[in-house]
Amino acid sequence: MIENSLYDKKSLLTITSKKIDWKEIVKDVVGFSNAEGGIIEFGIEDDAEIPVSSQQIPDSLKTMLVNNINGKTNGVQISAEKKTYENGGETILLHIRRSNVMATTSDGRVYMRNGDNCEPITGEDLHRLAEDKGCYNWELQVSNYNISDCDTSRLKYILDAIRSSDRVSEFVKEKTDTELLRYFALLAEDNDMMTYLGVTFIGTQSQRQRISNAPTLQCFKYDEYGEKINKWTWDDYLSAPDEIMEQVWQTIPDWKESQEISDGLFRKNVMAYDKNVVRELICNAEVHRSYAITGDIFINIHPDYIEIVNPGRLPYGVTPGNILHKSKKRNPNYANLMRALKYVEIEGSGYDKMYEILLQQGKNVPKVIEGDDFVSVKVCRRIQNSKVLELMDFVEKHYQLRQKQKICLGLIAMHESITARELEKLLELNNADSLRPWLQPLVKQGLVISRNVRSRGLEYRVNSILLQNSEFRGTTSLKRIEDYRLKELIIEDLKLYKEAKLADIRERIGPEISEKRFKTQILSLEEEGIIGRRGSNRWTNYYLISTPKSK
Repeated sequence: MIENSLYDKKSLLTITSKKIDWKEIVKDVVGFSNAEGGIIEFGIEDDAEIPVSSQQIPDSLKTMLVNNINGKTNGVQISAEKKTYENGGETILLHIRRSNVMATTSDGRVYMRNGDNCEPITGEDLHRLAEDKGCYNWELQVSNYNISDCDTSRLKYILDAIRSSDRVSEFVKEKTDTELLRYFALLAEDNDMMTYLGVTFIGTQSQRQRISNAPTLQCFKYDEYGEKINKWTWDDYLSAPDEIMEQVWQTIPDWKESQEISDGLFRKNVMAYDKNVVRELICNAEVHRSYAITGDIFINIHPDYIEIVNPGRLPYGVTPGNILHKSKKRNPNYANLMRALKYVEIEGSGYDKMYEILLQQGKNVPKVIEGDDFVSVKVCRRIQNSKVLELMDFVEKHYQLRQKQKICLGLIAMHESITARELEKLLELNNADSLRPWLQPLVKQGLVISRNVRSRGLEYRVNSILLQNSEFRGTTSLKRIEDYRLKELIIEDLKLYKEAKLADIRERIGPEISEKRFKTQILSLEEEGIIGRRGSNRWTNYYLISTPKSK
């Protein structure tokens, strides 16, 4: 098994040698505990998949391992079991539960599992981790309300919805009502009292009002001058989170507005805001916000965009730059329940889905901003490029693409032409290898073609044959112009205007071409002795020295 964020393997010598490195072992245990939990398997060498057949584990070794770790850590919950492979070899599986408090070593050090490594946590990150652990405590905090005092209609609805969900296994569905409530953390483990999460979903209005930080939401509509012109609120604790989501969609008329675009001989209406995108945004705000601090979720509706703002920062390890790929459960039980009720996508795929929907509609992708005590997500209302919408509709009908490839194709179409490095940045990827599954299937199917551009590397654009087949009617653009043709246009411009600044040359020839490309070609013409310059910095003017000889 490959080492990852939930699994690590170590040689048996790690815990049987004369000098055991307990600091390293404890570091890994604390790291797993502060993350999602996991397993450390002792008895597998780094280059092996199974233990040697002669390897036998005495029971005393398990006891020694657990006792030493417990004595050298705080806030850690572990158990050990023996595993026997088909060849007869044995290993120790050390199970580490996710801690609902901050786990530390006995000398106060804190670590976090990130990928297949455990990293130290210090400074501001300690505060963020403590905040996340506070959220986990909020979910499981036991209230003063017995299950017999709950809202019976809500109880029946939640149980029926779980048992009818195709996201819940048959084994779970067969549990009794009490077992099912405990499985989804709505009921305390050792008594019949509802947890805070339980009160939030199946409690009464007065019960929700009396627990700390139950979800509330406010929506404001602004005009083009930034003045508030309407307001809707869900801050009276009358509704559970799933009810709030439905009421937001049904109550606010702005969601139902649409934009009309041409579709051949006909007209087509595109909703201002897709229902799945709105629900995903609100649910993300509810599920991933910090319940360790007080504050409402806000929806701000502006003429050109909506903004969802929730209190607290992003979970530890998640940033606006990696949110498309990084998945972190701040409120895991809340997330599991909303997933079972079909209000959120499978873990880690929510932003992927929003990217896919928005790009298929010719709109920009969501913009995530993290402040000192808030997170906001902005989604544009208007279609940025209706021709991209037509292209994506054609591709949807005639090609079998995965979600990744649809997102990648949409980004390329929106930008007309784009380099691999620019794609990596837009897709929040670390290197070219990570980009391959997004891009290469499009190249293999001939949907995207590439060309090598001097100083820019490989540049990608949608295949012109696909554009013709989809009757893509985009405007003529010089963005994909060849370098030698761009040089010719610069020379012709200087013939006509004698002397000019770079910005003026670019404005006359084609502002859609990047300034960097203009600078590169002008520098090349200078090196060839065709043009010269006067002045420096922003006062630099270029002039023609000689006309290149025709070949």
